[in-house]
Amino acid sequence: MPLDSQLAAVLQGFTAQGEPDYASLDARQYRLHADNLMPPLPGADMAEVRELQVAGAAGMLAARLYRPVARDGLPLLVFFHGGGFVIGNLDTHDNLCRTLALETSAVVVSVGYRLAPEARFPAAPEDCYAATRWLVERAQDLGVDGSRVALAGDSAGGNLAIAVARLARERQGPAIRHQCLFYPVTDAACDSASYADFAEGYLLSRAMMGWFWAQYLEHAGQGDDPLASPLRDEYLQGLPPTTLLTAEYDPLRDEGEAFAERLQAAGVAVRLARCEGMVHGFVSMAPFVEAAARALQGACADIRRALC
Repeated sequence: MPLDSQLAAVLQGFTAQGEPDYASLDARQYRLHADNLMPPLPGADMAEVRELQVAGAAGMLAARLYRPVARDGLPLLVFFHGGGFVIGNLDTHDNLCRTLALETSAVVVSVGYRLAPEARFPAAPEDCYAATRWLVERAQDLGVDGSRVALAGDSAGGNLAIAVARLARERQGPAIRHQCLFYPVTDAACDSASYADFAEGYLLSRAMMGWFWAQYLEHAGQGDDPLASPLRDEYLQGLPPTTLLTAEYDPLRDEGEAFAERLQAAGVAVRLARCEGMVHGFVSMAPFVEAAARALQGACADIRRALC
């Protein structure tokens, strides 16, 4: 179907700015620019929003807790933000995390993992796993139910959610009930048909993804590691039930759908939804794109059922 009309209006504002020169782009400078492209959006009211320091793989990390209602014992949803492993932060995904907390009836904790190129692979997945384990071990102190835990992430954050689920399986915990993946990065190859079809003009470009991967990996060979490219993982059995949303007009569409098919073949329960008329990043546009809001609500319903 054609691009969603509401989303097309949003996309026009982004594409008018053009793309940077990736050959000379400085990650630190680009981060300052990219993380402030959208003004802060008013989010859903929470009973509690608290800044935390959680343990990462090599030190403490900033995190933010969202409690939708003033009650202890709610389930825990650990969230990892997108941004190509290079950009994004707690503030860029604040509105989305508030919606996730409200719609899932869970306490959401958004983790500020270390970014590339200052901290290259595997710093981010190890940070996210360590933070998840730390949160579950302190569930009682945080007023959450550590036996009801789910993971969520968008784009690179979806990649990191998969990595955490995989590490939790290999390292005997914590137990993860569900993972919700919004248009996840699953393969460093960047060579699928959707990469060719939507190489530019749809918010995320092939050139941008190539630059992100170059910042993230120490060398190209790391792209074969399943923690970086979960689509290349030969053993997906035992991963948690999964909700996976892709966008019709997204270079990452095919690799996300291929990963869902691989999970299903491994016996993992999966709900895969290709969101027609959408582009990469659409769940963050839910406040002003009705179709995005509906897709997000459906994903939240999956999480809520998994954690009940």
